[in-house]
Amino acid sequence: MTGEPLFDLPVPSPVTGLPEVAGGWPDDPVARVLLDSGVPHLDREFDYLVPRSLDDEARPGVRVRVRFGHQDVLGWLTARGSEPSTGAKLLPLRSVVSPEPVLTPEILDLARAVAARYAGNVADVLRVAVPPRVAKVEKALNAEAEAPEATGTPAPAPGSVSAADSAPEGAPDHAPVPDTKVSPAAGGLSGAAAAEGFDWSPLRGAEAFFQQVRAGDGPRAALTVPSAHGAWDTASLLADAAARTAEAGRAAVVVVPDQRDLERLCRALDRRVGPEGYARLTADDGPTPRYRAFLQLRRGLRRIAVGTRSAIWAPVEHPGLVAVWNDDDSLHAEQRSPYQHVRDVALVRSELAGAGLLLASTSRTPEVQRLVESGWLGELGVGRETIHAVTPRVVSTADSWETERDPLLARARLPQAAWKAAREGLEGKHGTPGPVLVQVGRSGFIPALICRDCGTPARCRHCTGPLGFPDRTASARNEAACRWCGRRERHFECPECDSSRLRAGSRGVDRTAEELGRAFPNTPVLASSGDHILATVDDTPALVVATIGAEPVVPGGYTTALLLDGDSQLQREGLRTPGQVLSRWFAAAALVRSRQDGGVVVVTASQEDVVGALVRMDPAGYASRQLAERRELHLPPAVRMAEVSGPANAVTAFMDLVELPGASKDLPWIGPVPVEDWTGGEGRGGAGSGSGPAGHAEPLRHRALLFFPYGAARSVVEALRAARSASSARRLTEPVRLRIDPFDLP
Repeated sequence: MTGEPLFDLPVPSPVTGLPEVAGGWPDDPVARVLLDSGVPHLDREFDYLVPRSLDDEARPGVRVRVRFGHQDVLGWLTARGSEPSTGAKLLPLRSVVSPEPVLTPEILDLARAVAARYAGNVADVLRVAVPPRVAKVEKALNAEAEAPEATGTPAPAPGSVSAADSAPEGAPDHAPVPDTKVSPAAGGLSGAAAAEGFDWSPLRGAEAFFQQVRAGDGPRAALTVPSAHGAWDTASLLADAAARTAEAGRAAVVVVPDQRDLERLCRALDRRVGPEGYARLTADDGPTPRYRAFLQLRRGLRRIAVGTRSAIWAPVEHPGLVAVWNDDDSLHAEQRSPYQHVRDVALVRSELAGAGLLLASTSRTPEVQRLVESGWLGELGVGRETIHAVTPRVVSTADSWETERDPLLARARLPQAAWKAAREGLEGKHGTPGPVLVQVGRSGFIPALICRDCGTPARCRHCTGPLGFPDRTASARNEAACRWCGRRERHFECPECDSSRLRAGSRGVDRTAEELGRAFPNTPVLASSGDHILATVDDTPALVVATIGAEPVVPGGYTTALLLDGDSQLQREGLRTPGQVLSRWFAAAALVRSRQDGGVVVVTASQEDVVGALVRMDPAGYASRQLAERRELHLPPAVRMAEVSGPANAVTAFMDLVELPGASKDLPWIGPVPVEDWTGGEGRGGAGSGSGPAGHAEPLRHRALLFFPYGAARSVVEALRAARSASSARRLTEPVRLRIDPFDLP
């Protein structure tokens, strides 16, 4: 008689509390699943059972499909265990979406930390961190991995492909990549030369920083570069930092604000490590290339990850450096809940992973300055002699000497000094002739109109949006258009004085280019803005009119930069406004040649403290003064802030749900008060109108603010997160938007 069972009876489960099934349960039969749901009160892990049929595929990090309520939902399998955490009846997993473990433990821990910092859902964070699956990419990479095994050829080690491809022809297989050094002090070399290897010697503390990166000590530093072209090419700087980290056997993550910055960085990396030495993560590439790059990083096939906002979540192995370029750019702020900022994610990731951190820019934000002054963040310094040698001369048309020379200066958009500097730059009076940059504040032709007689802003009669002339034809026909609803207005009548005459309230890049073309005949005029952004221009003399952030790069630098519309930019409301305007000025000035080569920057704004910082080339000093003022006023970033917005009754009800702990109970709420409507913008219709784009009534948006010290931040944010979850579970109020440390400060 054989030992085979006569009947297929259920095998008793070795784990208590589990139902008995034929064949029994596998080891660690309980799966912890985080639902892919944005519902706040479901932001936790649920227990499910792993059938034997899914035992091999149901590993931590895979996507799974489970039954929840009356529907199938997606989720993340975060862990497996032997005992359930609840006495409730457990359901089995429905399926494993893919056996690819796309969620690494490090990224899961980072997502949890970021969600806790921003009072958000872990699932919302993971939607940004992990791109959507593309099945054919997994199959293709699996086939590539199996190909060497079939031929008996060992697969290349991570990073070795890039080293071989970037080495000179005929070099040994394992020869190091050449590290050509170029001195930034020279100031005249092209970005191509600098990209092969950046000379960090003018930066105090740089060599010690990279020694710590190689040793895995996780150094942290801020870097403010005085120039951004030629031998100081910022793409070359970032590429070299990443390459040094990879050559030490560690991974590097580099995040830049936009696609144009990314393209420049990728070209620098192509020269430094070769196209196979890195992976780029950006939604603009499309789902297939993005997922392929993601899996290459996840499988350890690439050591360098570069990209825009979502690249901060790159699943690299053994991260040694996390670098962020220009943390003051609004594109670094996530537009979806929980509205995290790349800079803060980088801070948390470097701390959790023990990786190095580099926050580099041409300017300095108060947030970074606070970390420097606290000692948490070091500084890679640039001496004043170097700054003086590589930066242009700055001329303020608002100083007393200039105003005495030009009595009509206050009414001129292009003062005599600016016109003269542009002419001399085009002709090469103080150096080699070259292009002149003209930075303007607005895109379009004439984006804002006002009454010619009384100066009242012209607004749409249907939605109260601002009226403007979208192009030259509309201006010639006197046919204004609303920037909100798009309706045409042919018979404008001022509500204050009944006048029908209009004039320009502001001029956009297209109108500015047209006016400069008349002022400088026979000179090419190039426009860069909106959907038509120029990445680079050559050294040929030309006028380059660009909106903020759309300035093309010139290999040898601009001869002159004219910074127009500064006063109108500084008049905008917002705590960040002065610092952001100055940051944009520094970015433009960094594209101009040094004063020894005849480089000049002309700024037309009159606000002394902001203009003075530009004249002195002192971004850190201005950030320090801003931070000191914020400390006196108890404003961010000296303190942290929470913003709750939505309908008035919902905001009030949410505030009532928040139970601030301990001494934080005495923290006062500010508001709720009415602000601009749900679509944002310029507060159309005035406070309380609630007028929509087509004249339909919309609920007026209200906002409440809570300021709290860093020492109480953890408990306060936990209380806000608990209130958000309770409000969702009980459905007591309409949904509200909760943001912690919002980038667009009120």
